[in-house]
Amino acid sequence: MKTNRREFIKISGTAVGAAAIGASTLTGSLFNWASGSILNQSVPAPTFLERTPTYCEICFWKCAGWVTKNEDGEIWKIEGHKDDPHCNGRLCPRGTGGVGMYYDEDRLKQPLIRVEENGKQVFKEASWEEAFKVIGNKMKAIKEKYGPECMALFTHGSGGKFLGHMLKAYGSPHITAPSFAQCRGPREVAFYSTFGEGVLSPERTDIRDTRCLVLIGSHIGENMHNGQVQEMSEAIDKGATIITVDPRFSTAASKSKFWLPIKPSTDMALLLAWINVIITEEWYDKPYVEKYTFGFDQLTTHIQTYTPEWAYGITSIEPKTIRETAREMANAAPAVIIHPGRHVTWYGDDTQRLRAVAILNALLGSWGRRGGFYFPDKVSVPDFPHPPYPEPKKTWRDLMPGKYNLATEIVSNGICDATIPSPEAACNFKGWIVNGTNLIHTLPDQKKTLAAIEALELLVVIDTMPMEITGYADVILPECTYLERYDAIRNSPHREPVISLRMPATEPKYNSKPDWWIAKELGKELGLDAYFQYKDIEEVLDWELKQIGSSLAEMQKIGVKKFNREYDDLYLIDGQDFEFNTNTGKIELYSTEMANNGFDPMPVYTPHEQPPAGFYRLNYGRAPAHTFSRTSNNPNLVDIMPENELWVNPKVAKQWGIKNGQYVWLKNQDEIISSFSIKVRITERIRWDSVYMAHGFGHSNKKLTRAFGKGASDTELISNVKIDPIMGGTGMRSNFVTLLTKLPEKAASETEKTVES
Repeated sequence: MKTNRREFIKISGTAVGAAAIGASTLTGSLFNWASGSILNQSVPAPTFLERTPTYCEICFWKCAGWVTKNEDGEIWKIEGHKDDPHCNGRLCPRGTGGVGMYYDEDRLKQPLIRVEENGKQVFKEASWEEAFKVIGNKMKAIKEKYGPECMALFTHGSGGKFLGHMLKAYGSPHITAPSFAQCRGPREVAFYSTFGEGVLSPERTDIRDTRCLVLIGSHIGENMHNGQVQEMSEAIDKGATIITVDPRFSTAASKSKFWLPIKPSTDMALLLAWINVIITEEWYDKPYVEKYTFGFDQLTTHIQTYTPEWAYGITSIEPKTIRETAREMANAAPAVIIHPGRHVTWYGDDTQRLRAVAILNALLGSWGRRGGFYFPDKVSVPDFPHPPYPEPKKTWRDLMPGKYNLATEIVSNGICDATIPSPEAACNFKGWIVNGTNLIHTLPDQKKTLAAIEALELLVVIDTMPMEITGYADVILPECTYLERYDAIRNSPHREPVISLRMPATEPKYNSKPDWWIAKELGKELGLDAYFQYKDIEEVLDWELKQIGSSLAEMQKIGVKKFNREYDDLYLIDGQDFEFNTNTGKIELYSTEMANNGFDPMPVYTPHEQPPAGFYRLNYGRAPAHTFSRTSNNPNLVDIMPENELWVNPKVAKQWGIKNGQYVWLKNQDEIISSFSIKVRITERIRWDSVYMAHGFGHSNKKLTRAFGKGASDTELISNVKIDPIMGGTGMRSNFVTLLTKLPEKAASETEKTVES
């Protein structure tokens, strides 16, 4: 058997370090409560309270809050900040369970370096100085031999700002977030091509004032986008109509006036049929369309054949229902939202599908209107002074010539592709720094990800937990949790400008460090001292805050600060002149940008692959208790949801003779079998041609003591990836699975090898 240069290494009990054991010891009822062992028992309130401001890092929504400590200085609870529009004083279950990150004894505790002992690769404990020396020497060698541009940073979280600053000072512009190409990228490119602006995060949806909310593959209430969940509840109380399009009867569907159990992969047909009805019945906003849009005549001609009757044979949604729901939207307009969604990388034509969503919103006049999409505002926070960054000699576009010209961010899977050796590439990436994102569970097509990792000369992983990606690292750096560190000012767009401070509630546990410190010390090791001319992060934050009329001292007291909008331009005024940031200055129903780049200027329906006999489309999604794979070991949240389940229609279960609660394995169309079994949930809430599971489970690293082997990994089964030619997104819903009631002997042997490694 071939031995890889970079073998997966278990982080053994000795590797976490005897020096860390003393620091990990907790006493009293607080530890028992945090670990969940006395869940549902009363916990006495502390007699003395000290609280500090923070914003949550459990998910990207980053709700502001307060961290309260007890009389012993231990973190007691986290609650929402009433002045923060992200949460309005109320955190979701994940946010309140964030304290579990701090108390999780499985955390990374000490820097680790890959070494070879007796012919076997192992991790050796190291000091921070030793770890930086190894990284620094490797990065200097890569810079000298290949150029600094051949280093890349994968990041998902607040620490990306500091590590990104270090990498740009080093000379590389290659900073990528998997959340673009694996999640939201198609909608941003689609809306830019239509309105000249993106949807942003938090999304600029005016849900609280909407009269009709259309959710097409958007699972509000399960993805726990806190502000949107609260606004949707408020809208329902006001009598808003909810229309949910989903092959699964989701939480949102249960709150809806209309549930359209669409045949998977046919959403484009429904959208085009809705556009057909809106135009044919003249239900569109005529003054708005006439004043603000470009290409209406071309669109009218284009959609003539996309009738509800045509769509019925594709989607299984009856023509009457298509027309009725279109009328509901028109009656509510312009206070209507066809929600653009968040995780929208499905079938490879996702930018065009989101173009159809944007066009439908434009026809109904919802962009820039109350109850539709508002114009957000934010404060301009300057960066702490530093020298200009070196000018890169090549960028990712040079490495992927002619590909993804409309992408507004660097495509993470493109970086992965460009890492695998190729003689025609301008530069193959030689080093990765991976911060806060478990690429083994994040990037689809794990075989390709592992091939890229094998080709690297340096892999540095910075994380709080021993996720699967850490097993392939050359150097592991233990990041402290968000409760133990300062971070960049949270400055997100909203109805009014608002900033939030995160400050440490306590000292970092073990030998973990914040990202700002890691970036600064590694920068010094690389000879980049000129870019880090400050003593500590407090100096940086105080300088930045004073530039916008605040200070670190003020923000430490109030946590959240709101600013007045410079102009009263939250919405368009009826009839006002407005120039959109597009080639024509109009909302482009016919996209000149798409046409100029050789793509269809208006969305076109193309059929997608269907499951072969005995297979079912693998649908996946979020769960209210967890964020991706990052929280599935959290001691507080595991008690709420310890594993995922496979939703199976009763008709399918009967055919297979499967009982509710039975465990099965999954095999996909490429003969990949899930490493672990998954519990069956038999329910009428899923179509017979699909199965459904929550993402983020099926961990194979035994050091994740609560998550190991719990449930199955959907990412493991996603090997058929459809790349969006417009922006490089990874369409992941063209994968099909069949059920195995018994694990084949060969597969069982391979699974055992994987787990043991």
